[in-house]
Amino acid sequence: MAAAASGFAASLPRPSAERTTSYSFSTSLHSQIRIPYRPLQTRTLRGGSALNPRCEMGSENSVQTVKIGSRSLSSSALELLKTSAADRYTKERSSIAVIGLNVHTAPVEIREKLAIPEAQWSQAIGELCALNHIEEAAVLSTCNRMEIYVVALSQHRGVKEVTEWMSKVSGVPVSELCKHRVLLYNKDATQHLFEVAAGLDSLVLGEGQILAQVKHVVKVGQGVPGFDRKISGLFKHAITVGKRVRSETNIASGSVSVSSAAVELALMKLPEPSYSTARVLVIGAGKMGKLVIKHLVAKGCTKMVIVNRSEERVAALRKELKDVEIIYRPLSDMLACAAEADVIFTSTASESPLFLKEHVQTLPSVSPELGNRLFIDISVPRNVEPCVSDLEAATVYNVDDLKEVVAAHKEDRLRKAMEAQTIITEESNKFEGWKDSLETVPTIKKFRAYAERIRASEVEKCLSKMGDDISKKQKKAIYDLSMGIVNKLLHGPMEHLRCDGSDNRALSEILENMRALNRMFDLETDTSLLEEKVRAKVERTQR
Repeated sequence: MAAAASGFAASLPRPSAERTTSYSFSTSLHSQIRIPYRPLQTRTLRGGSALNPRCEMGSENSVQTVKIGSRSLSSSALELLKTSAADRYTKERSSIAVIGLNVHTAPVEIREKLAIPEAQWSQAIGELCALNHIEEAAVLSTCNRMEIYVVALSQHRGVKEVTEWMSKVSGVPVSELCKHRVLLYNKDATQHLFEVAAGLDSLVLGEGQILAQVKHVVKVGQGVPGFDRKISGLFKHAITVGKRVRSETNIASGSVSVSSAAVELALMKLPEPSYSTARVLVIGAGKMGKLVIKHLVAKGCTKMVIVNRSEERVAALRKELKDVEIIYRPLSDMLACAAEADVIFTSTASESPLFLKEHVQTLPSVSPELGNRLFIDISVPRNVEPCVSDLEAATVYNVDDLKEVVAAHKEDRLRKAMEAQTIITEESNKFEGWKDSLETVPTIKKFRAYAERIRASEVEKCLSKMGDDISKKQKKAIYDLSMGIVNKLLHGPMEHLRCDGSDNRALSEILENMRALNRMFDLETDTSLLEEKVRAKVERTQR
């Protein structure tokens, strides 16, 4: 469900309801079903704070916000280090956070404002990482969600900056964003992405397209400054989780996709549950459109008109679906084709509506048996103007209306989702172990630098005592000898500071080894890691 996104200077919805232990899915316009696939305990943030923190509005004391598109950065972050409660702020560890909204927490009219087209993901990462307290970032934007994953140097300040950035690029007020925001930290954020990749957080439980979209985030992020070690590691691990869940459970068996749900919804609304007599029009032959066409064929549709910018993709579909009559028409013929259609599916990346109210009201009426012309719009931003639904001769359904169909397929997969949770918990613990072990990296670097200073100093003393007659070969032998001794001495301590999440050593043991080395070799400094990162960020941007 690749997001057909509007220019994201005017496209970002509001963050949504903070996470609880289960989601509500509409089975109709008025009833709901609870989906309790989460552990039963209520999630809390580290430190005991609730999962629905007060939305902070801008104030006189807030950190100066970076202008969108600009790489300028003031020293306000460093000033805060000096004036705020130092023990609470400068010793704070960086956090992984997810800020965004999805189909469970925000309606499509909000999500489409926040949609970020793939072509602008790299730009968005750059602007996010230019914020004072954001070190790394990634964007996951689909038709069902727009989520920003960040490594924040300061948890609450970072979230505040990202929320303000979202408000500025979308035009949605911060207070409105907070009504729909998903906001999760650290292990909760990790588990959320793993559930997303596994298909547990999708509108259609178990759907597989989201895993391909998570993979695409990694592909697009490669080489982009800001898509760095922690965020890259998080998304790569999420891909592993998604593959494991699909190979070790049956969650994807018999599952429906958004495209198939759209085809089924239209079938439910036809007077006769058959596509044999309905005149079908599909606008768009991209990934989503292709899936719609295939599901239409599976449901017995043998003739359809496809409107697309070019005929190339339609010709490929004709070869693949030889028993189906597929008629290609260019985009310029869209309204003429719509006048002859009973059911119209739209799934394009257009940033503005294709069907306006004034266009649709001029179309001739469909047969009395059908009643209304059906528009099934699964694009985000939407291809059909919302006010088209005000017309008596037209009925419009968008991606949020698919919940009615999805509910009918959900019960069996809920049992399979419980199996997936075991895998997700296991992989989440592995990732957290790997992430937390990164705390030892500064100690490893300092310890190596400490040993190198001693080695270089002693080699220099040795060479000075040996005089000028020593040959290059002898110098190299002395150098190699010193490096060999240091590397062998460092090997043991280094191994006890590393953790990839797959060994059996407890993280507490690794961190204790780190603290012991810091004490023995006086490796700790007075400047906190957070302060070092903020200072380096300011210096970089002021060059």
